[in-house]
Amino acid sequence: MLVADSGDSRQGARGKALALRGVAWLAAIDGCLGKAVELAVSAILVAEVFILLVGVTARYVFEAPLVWSDELAELLFLWLAMLGAVVAFRRGEHMRMTFFLKKAGAQAQAVLQIVAIAGSLLFLVLVIPSAFEHANQERLITTSGLEIQAVWRAAAMPVGFGLMALSAILHLLKQATRFTFFATIAIGAAAIIFFFAINPLFGDLGSWNLVLYFVVVTAATVFAGVPIAFSFGLATVAYLSFTTDFPLTIVISRMDEGMSHLILLAVPLFVFLGYIMEMSGIGEVMVRFLVSLLGHVKGGLSYVLIAAMYLVSGISGAKAADQAVVAPILFPEMIKRGAKPGDLIALLAATGAQTETIPPSLVLITIGSVTGVSIQALFTGGLLPGFLLAISLCFIVWRRYRHDDLSDVKHVGGREIFRSFLIAFPALLLPFVIRIAVVAGITTATEVSTVGIAYAIILGVFVYRRFDWHRVMPMLVQASALSGTILLIIGAATAMAWSLTQSGFSNSLADMMTDLPGGSTTFLAISIVAFLVLGSVLEGIPSIVLFGPLLFPIAAQVGVNEVHYAIVVILAMGMGLFAPPFGVGYYMTCAIGKVNPDEGMKPIWGYLLALMIGIIVIAAVPWISTGFL
Repeated sequence: MLVADSGDSRQGARGKALALRGVAWLAAIDGCLGKAVELAVSAILVAEVFILLVGVTARYVFEAPLVWSDELAELLFLWLAMLGAVVAFRRGEHMRMTFFLKKAGAQAQAVLQIVAIAGSLLFLVLVIPSAFEHANQERLITTSGLEIQAVWRAAAMPVGFGLMALSAILHLLKQATRFTFFATIAIGAAAIIFFFAINPLFGDLGSWNLVLYFVVVTAATVFAGVPIAFSFGLATVAYLSFTTDFPLTIVISRMDEGMSHLILLAVPLFVFLGYIMEMSGIGEVMVRFLVSLLGHVKGGLSYVLIAAMYLVSGISGAKAADQAVVAPILFPEMIKRGAKPGDLIALLAATGAQTETIPPSLVLITIGSVTGVSIQALFTGGLLPGFLLAISLCFIVWRRYRHDDLSDVKHVGGREIFRSFLIAFPALLLPFVIRIAVVAGITTATEVSTVGIAYAIILGVFVYRRFDWHRVMPMLVQASALSGTILLIIGAATAMAWSLTQSGFSNSLADMMTDLPGGSTTFLAISIVAFLVLGSVLEGIPSIVLFGPLLFPIAAQVGVNEVHYAIVVILAMGMGLFAPPFGVGYYMTCAIGKVNPDEGMKPIWGYLLALMIGIIVIAAVPWISTGFL
């Protein structure tokens, strides 16, 4: 499964560390580096919110657009992405697969932890010179609005890569023992000898080069525990170095392009909004109102959980933030009423898949940015499919809880429901404020997040009076780190997708898919199966960045509406993401709910079956996704 890279599993390591953990200067360098980067990235995120909010106000209220606001936001965005990736690297929070790592013995785990760091460092060392060259080339470009050299933006890449390389070296010095160090050297030497030994064959391998690098190398590094972004990067660098004449600067320029779409700025902003919503009590009052409405119905709190996830997903955009709001509020009361923790985790994970298309989903934003599909159309098209899947989950809830005894549950009176509604009313307005602002053309899909942030802060400070200013700094850092991991994956996957395109793979794939019997029906069926697998193995965003640009043109060729196709593959991918035993979303849900993953394995399959039937219906009836466009 994909999880945060803890970097602390060193059980069974033999020998002393290469550098003693108690060395004062080493700890001092690491601490100062971390604090400086966290302060910088927090300041940049605050600046982004301010710049976009001022731009919206100037354009809509004063009818005096600021010509430089988007350009400055884009300049700072690349710095936010790279420094956020540095924070995540220092904390060991880059996404990676640890399913096989946890099955290994203690000594093997210790070696693989060092292999993961060394693999990341190898990629960084290989691309840092190209990153400097790319930044130097940007000196020749002058921006139109700010009229400054583009190097001020491009410099974020060599600085970010350099800081991550320094952090990797410090991690190796603190964690590696003589045994793990020499074992890692042996593994690396064996890999190098292998590639040089078969180098004469590269010219004759043809398309098999793609299998060797983009399947074998990627799978080997991913399964070894190397973070996903660095695994993608290593495979791409190896492919270009051994089989083509392209300079490695093309990797940096593709990563720059993939990470620089201003629409992706919505990722850190909506993540930050989710944290504010949780801290200020907005999600809590929403859920409490729903409990007052349905708490006395058989399975009522399960219906509340489904409805709450539908509503909350329209605010935060991040599934972890959604679930972190709902679970602590509902789980204690549901367990008190006799629900089993495994059942709760199963339903919460299923709702995570169900709400993948509820705007402003980060996956919707990502798929729009990499495929060119209208973000506004995706926001509109995702609502009804999410509602249909909610109905399918409600049917399973009804079947499972229709015989419950609720004789001891107190029926909430109309006066209490009305009071709960009045308290929740300002919070319930937030999803509508966000959607109306986009639909009415007041803001873009990126800018609307700042409107949501401002509204949430006002509610927290003046309405619910639960705003803890001491938590703002940690939330800024955490939002930046999470965004850095996502954006670095997008950048690396963009470079890999470009390499696949240049190799002719996309044309071969298009020819194969368009020649399949059954036309659009077969194409949709294969896409559903493919993204179910990709969602569980690669996780949603990297798989959509990697394969979206390849498959969407094919969908157009076979006559599938682009919005309809986007909704179908996102739902299939979301189901794979939250399906055990490989789906990372399932384990993330278990961590949030503090429940052993084994307890939810059995009850989740009924919900997944309902979701699968719903996805098939949505795929078969395009109107469900496109009827309101």
